[in-house]
Amino acid sequence: MASPTYQVVDPRSGEVVETFPHATDDEVATAIDRSSAAFTSWRALPISERAAVVRRVGAAFAERADELAEIATTEMGKVHHEGVEEVELCQAIFDWFATEGPGLAADEPLKTAAPGTAMVQKLPVGPLLGVMPWNFPFYQIARFAAPNLVLGNTVLLKHAESVPRSALVVQEIMDQAGVPEGVYVNLFATHEQVETVIADPRVAGVSLTGSERAGSIVGALAGKHLKKCVLELGGSDPYVLLDTDDVAAAAKLAWDTRMYNAGQACNSNKRMIVMSEIYDDFVSELTALADAVVEVTPLSSRRAAEAVAEQVEDAVARGATLHAGGVLSAGRDAAYSPAVLTGVRPGMRAWTEELFGPVAVVYRVDSDEEALALANDTAYGLGGAVFSRSTARAQALAERLDVGMTNVNTPMGEGPEIPFGGIKRSGYGRELGPLAMDEFVNKRILFVADETPGGA
Repeated sequence: MASPTYQVVDPRSGEVVETFPHATDDEVATAIDRSSAAFTSWRALPISERAAVVRRVGAAFAERADELAEIATTEMGKVHHEGVEEVELCQAIFDWFATEGPGLAADEPLKTAAPGTAMVQKLPVGPLLGVMPWNFPFYQIARFAAPNLVLGNTVLLKHAESVPRSALVVQEIMDQAGVPEGVYVNLFATHEQVETVIADPRVAGVSLTGSERAGSIVGALAGKHLKKCVLELGGSDPYVLLDTDDVAAAAKLAWDTRMYNAGQACNSNKRMIVMSEIYDDFVSELTALADAVVEVTPLSSRRAAEAVAEQVEDAVARGATLHAGGVLSAGRDAAYSPAVLTGVRPGMRAWTEELFGPVAVVYRVDSDEEALALANDTAYGLGGAVFSRSTARAQALAERLDVGMTNVNTPMGEGPEIPFGGIKRSGYGRELGPLAMDEFVNKRILFVADETPGGA
């Protein structure tokens, strides 16, 4: 069921700031018409010209960094400096694809024993629907839109109902940068209208970043209508600490990683798996860091904070230990104090569910094999990290993680050039890096025979 409107609710107060109506069915039809018509002319432009427009988009993001960060603060509670960092990453993404995209989309010769020349051509496929989440309201758009605009696809963008100002300002930026009309179209669609868009034969594919539930619905619709689909869903990433010379520093890195964006990142280190020799000291350091928090960053919404509180309460009721934090605000705001939780076991919701908030969950293990078994004991498969004084030891374990992104001695490898995506219930397909240029393309084979028929 769609929400009544697209609505800005400030998580710092719970107050409704502004509302926007859903698109009408006629507006949805017009948007698809515009996107389809624009595709014909956009794809015909030399890729160098499309790349130049995409580079201007990145520059336009950077020019409005403070403004965009403030919008994110109002809509989903993001700390201002984290909002600025998000916008800076957007510029880097648009710049990277503007620079590298033309080469990545170039024809690739194929060796063949047949009498002729063969090559793979990477061609755009048409209008694409992007269904984006609220937690990184600008970055998520950038990593979907940048490669596809360079390729020559057009974009219909359905953002989360809670970040309409973010959606509108991105449309402004696209227009400001000179993206032709219809090439990028923001759409305040209902859930039912999303199905209409996916069903339209002119729409070539859909990319969704969001929950498992949303992913299963959109994936089923894409399959029903024979459309290419990319899904980036939830995660419960393992963060394995095998040994360290400095427990305090290791705990601080783990804590800062977990608390970024108030813990609302799909690839956050949601399960900290720590060797028994350093476990007690590690938990003590995390607890001290949690106790030292003075100003609590709100989650994206009151409901989001309540959901995390319910998961933690379930764990504690079933025998887990809450060492610090875990206090839900008594008001209408979305504050939930950063928490440290241990003793999570099978049967608790926190064992199988993603905790999308500021909760550091720590597990004790006695061997590398036990750490690996626990790390892989999840339905998710987004990312993971392994730390050790011995890089070889950490890498040996990291290479056995059942994930789409595995990291050694760093929480995560990041950058426009590094592909992002997972396996299992974390979804499928890749964004960012060279792999992003291979998702929504027609990999057409061109074969030119050495001789014309009849020897002409």
